[in-house]
Amino acid sequence: MKTLVIAAAALSLMATSAFATCKSDAAGKKLAGAALTSFMTKCEKDATAACEKDSTDKKLAGAAKTSHMKKCVTDTVGN
Repeated sequence: MKTLVIAAAALSLMATSAFATCKSDAAGKKLAGAALTSFMTKCEKDATAACEKDSTDKKLAGAAKTSHMKKCVTDTVGN
């Protein structure tokens, strides 16, 4: 059940990451202050989990995994 939830989160992040980032979503929702901080924290946590699963699926390790994780999270969050 846990893997199903993670897979669904990964798919939703991948589907939205091509068009939107966490920052653009927050701007679209006009979030500010604590709501913005909470939203960005959750979004980055979800992105990290989805990217970690993607790295595992691709069987990446070492520098390749580090590079993939950095790019994946940055692209999703929108830093």
